Amino acid sequence: MRIAVIGAGGVGGYFGARLAAAGHDVTFVARGKHLEAIQRSGLSVHSPLGEFRTSPASAVPSISDLGPADLVLVAVKLWDTEDVAKQLQSSKVRQAPVLSLQNGVHKDGILRGHLPEEQILGGLCFISAFIEEPGVVTHNSGLQKIVLGPYHDSQRPISESFVGTLLEAGIDAELSPDVEKAIWEKFVFLVGLSATTATVRQPIGVIRGNKRSRRLLYDVMAETVALAQATGVRLDDDFASAQLDFCDTLPAGMTSSMHNDLEKGNRLELPWLSMGVADLAAERNVAAPRNRTVSDILAAYVLGQPTGE
Repeated sequence: MRIAVIGAGGVGGYFGARLAAAGHDVTFVARGKHLEAIQRSGLSVHSPLGEFRTSPASAVPSISDLGPADLVLVAVKLWDTEDVAKQLQSSKVRQAPVLSLQNGVHKDGILRGHLPEEQILGGLCFISAFIEEPGVVTHNSGLQKIVLGPYHDSQRPISESFVGTLLEAGIDAELSPDVEKAIWEKFVFLVGLSATTATVRQPIGVIRGNKRSRRLLYDVMAETVALAQATGVRLDDDFASAQLDFCDTLPAGMTSSMHNDLEKGNRLELPWLSMGVADLAAERNVAAPRNRTVSDILAAYVLGQPTGE
């Protein structure tokens, strides 16, 4: 299978390399020193599930350099989604099905703004991985799963086929009967974890162990559940409580990518997390004061460390 992976960071790098190791023709779109290292020596993955490496010259600097593909995986940061969609429009992969492994509920809508609706598959992933150094991705723990599914019946054959491809490559994969619901379920947890670890600047163990910060975690998730229900997604009324219980099972030192980006002075995905919840909630007359407050606290850091100018 010919697979184009746009973004060779922790997510795209891990899953793309796993598919390449299984014999698929994988091409990464990468940047800078990471691109140079992949072109020179291939992409190496350190994982508790085994070490593997792609062949050299398996990466290109832009979408326009890609050849025809059978599937496109999108794994860039959310702020790059629109630019990726525009570039895909005029590329050699423009007719291939597109599966975004990005976080959040905005991603597929952005892609549909520039690509035919029938090309966009629904999907999400569960993994902790990051670029350790140029050309090297480190995978934490044994969790590495992709959930995907069709938005339309016409997409079922490619969805079923790719799930089989993932399983054969040693990737935990699942075909969802309601992928939109699955995306929102992850989003509820992600918004809660990101909002609290970033604003409190502490891992989940500290947050869940304090009565008031624990309540903040619950409220942020409950507001997101209410938003999902207002958009027609059938989440149970007690889903936020169930997610809070799930948070009690997580390693105490676990944080979020937004917390890590904040600590490093990097750009934040806030507009597609708590800020996105607050804005979508306002459009639908749903109350989301806790997410709005989180947005206000972190707004100055959206583009990275403030300069004070």
